Amino acid sequence: MTRFRILVLSMATSVYAGAQQKNWPAKDTVKQLTDEIVVYATRASENSPTAFSNISKAVIQKQNFGQDMPFVLNWTPSLVTTSDAGAGIGYTGVRIRGSDAARINVTINGIVLNDAEEQSVYWVDVPDIATSTHNIQIQRGVGTSTNGAGAFGASINLQTNTRKDSPYADLINSFGSFGTHRHTVGFGTGLNKKFAFDGRVSLIGSDGYIDRATSDLKSYYLSGGYYGDKTMIKAIVFGGKEITYQSWYGVPQDSLAKHRTYNYYTYKNQIDNYAQDHYQLHVSHRVNTFVTANAALHYTYGRGYYEEYQPQQLFANYGITAPVVGNKTIDTTNLVRQLWLNNRFYGMTWSLNYEKEKWNSILGGAYNRYDGDHFGEVVWAQVAVTVPPFYRYYFNNGKKNDFNIFWKNTIRVHEKILGFVDMQYRQVDYKARGTEDQLVNVDFRVQYNFFNPKIGLTYLVKDDQQFYASYSIGNREPVRSDFVQAQPSHTPQHETLHDIEAGWRWRKNKVAININGYYMGYTNQLVLTGKLNNVGSPIRTNVPASSRMGIELDGGIKIDTHFTWNANLTLSQNRIKNFTEILYDAQGNETDISHKNVDIAFSPSLIGGSVFLYHPIEKLEVGLLTKYVGLQFLDNTSNRQRSISPYLINDFRASYTFKPAGMRELSVSFLLNNFMNVKYASNGTTYPYMASGQPVAANYYYPQATRNYLLMVAMRF
Repeated sequence: MTRFRILVLSMATSVYAGAQQKNWPAKDTVKQLTDEIVVYATRASENSPTAFSNISKAVIQKQNFGQDMPFVLNWTPSLVTTSDAGAGIGYTGVRIRGSDAARINVTINGIVLNDAEEQSVYWVDVPDIATSTHNIQIQRGVGTSTNGAGAFGASINLQTNTRKDSPYADLINSFGSFGTHRHTVGFGTGLNKKFAFDGRVSLIGSDGYIDRATSDLKSYYLSGGYYGDKTMIKAIVFGGKEITYQSWYGVPQDSLAKHRTYNYYTYKNQIDNYAQDHYQLHVSHRVNTFVTANAALHYTYGRGYYEEYQPQQLFANYGITAPVVGNKTIDTTNLVRQLWLNNRFYGMTWSLNYEKEKWNSILGGAYNRYDGDHFGEVVWAQVAVTVPPFYRYYFNNGKKNDFNIFWKNTIRVHEKILGFVDMQYRQVDYKARGTEDQLVNVDFRVQYNFFNPKIGLTYLVKDDQQFYASYSIGNREPVRSDFVQAQPSHTPQHETLHDIEAGWRWRKNKVAININGYYMGYTNQLVLTGKLNNVGSPIRTNVPASSRMGIELDGGIKIDTHFTWNANLTLSQNRIKNFTEILYDAQGNETDISHKNVDIAFSPSLIGGSVFLYHPIEKLEVGLLTKYVGLQFLDNTSNRQRSISPYLINDFRASYTFKPAGMRELSVSFLLNNFMNVKYASNGTTYPYMASGQPVAANYYYPQATRNYLLMVAMRF
């Protein structure tokens, strides 16, 4: 999908383990500020009363064959991935607990990555960001306060590469099925008189599993830092340029059996062409033993378009006078158009961290501003008598101010009890004006004031065991498409989420187990209807009452020196109390059908993952990676004729790593995806309508690749 569409295991021995944050660091351990202080304010600590998973650099590196970030995260709890092109490169998506990318808060070094207007995340804009990522934390549910829109399913917090004290150089090449190739060069100076510089450039390409679903991706990452005894200053610049052939239409259901790689689009330049550059400046200063101050400035510039061929377009829909040829008025023409985005997103974040004895307190916040232009141009018309070159037929501008302030406190109220209080105030001012495609008028302004409190308790039974519980409230505004597509009598409302989390964590010797139960109750949740608009954007509607309830189990065991097994399982029930389906027949007559206690679209009740690793010798690791995703409905009617079938996928991964003379490391890795050659789809859309007085639907699916491979050679100096 495109930006023009609206779219683990946390344990010491686990494959998804990362460095845990301590609530009570000893004073004498804080010698010099490190890069971790940049993300500290937005992270959950090891004793936080919420569900989270930490993913380390080592785990990211093992799974990073050049596919987009969702496929690196695929084996974390409650997570489902999808790829428009079918092979994990290009436009990819992720859902956590059934919530799509527009409901998942994503930050890079504490800076918001979500699009300010649509609130979705387009990983294709930052290709190969995984190579420049040091660690990731996924918080499920509302989580702790962070910057950006409220998390209605989860938060994904990335920290980019931290300081390396020694110089290094990396050369990574990957090749595989569907013409996939990835070439990455990375380098670093190491620490030299308190200064360190790092960089990376990457080229990624793929023909895609779906016909013509090509990707041509370029990206870069540069950073320079000053590391003093009390002050750290770090500048980071990263970005990418993507050209992808559109494959967002999906495959008609009746074509799946005979032509599952079918692509509706045949125009040779039916592409998405977009570039995005991110600039970040981080400053941290340790005021004294107990207080650390952080501030960051950021600026993101995005620009680009998607180009498409449109047959038999009415001149009137483009504000063009119909030409008269001879004595005949020509009302329509075939044409090629480009729909553009040109946007700027900038602001600042800050935090004050106080840690002393029984009290850990963080006061933080952010102010962000978005200014984005949307416009369309006709670049070619078959009947061009009255069409000027590069005729701009619509234009609108959106501006959004987003301010938040939060105060998090963890207090040791008893030797074994930690209390958690987190209060956030967020103010949003969003307006847009102009015309949209088909000359739809765009004129709205909304203002919101949200209060998002969170409370919790953690009971430390022993050093290796704890119970926790929390209650959180989250609020968030509708996205741009909700306003633009809304009917006059159906103005979209903001959403409210009440999230209850409770769980048990146990780690001992070579075993770790996490059990988390959750209840997420929504008021006015904006849910996917399963329909797409004329440019492939999912259409959503408010429902008064809905909920997600489930249990998440994850853990791992190091069986012996050769075998490690990590697994997770999510069982859930995702319900809408009352849903009204609106259908139209060929004459435009409306039929309303009421549904009670139905499943929320794209919310499987069972998700499971397993990573079984075997080390026959020290230098060799082989793994069996398994993923199961249960039945998903395409809309909110619980109609099995509008659903995605369950699927079970097995991947095989092997890596051999050694240290030849003159190199830090040489590794050869092989990934055989879907080696059982399962034919499955992970996403879809549906277009229900009335025919002969009965509801019927046209379903479209996004097939994922059958058996395919990736081979990676990484040389590290």
